Amino acid sequence: MKTVTIRYFASIREALGTGSESLQTPATTVGALREQLMSRSDAAAQVLAASKAVRMALNQDICDADAVLSNGDEVAFFPPVTGG
Repeated sequence: MKTVTIRYFASIREALGTGSESLQTPATTVGALREQLMSRSDAAAQVLAASKAVRMALNQDICDADAVLSNGDEVAFFPPVTGG
């Protein structure tokens, strides 16, 4: 088990009702952590679903689902940024 800090931004934060949390997890990758989070509630399943365009960052660097987690890491989930 490792402890990670998870940060949620924009519409994901609004849907989950929190901006951050600390979580003990057996997940070894960011993708596995995302799946674990989706299993916790209907709201999480909807906003973090694989079909949704969700960006992920590991220790403030954009990453893919296969990025390896270590104890003390910070993971962020946020919708893609749009603008003009």
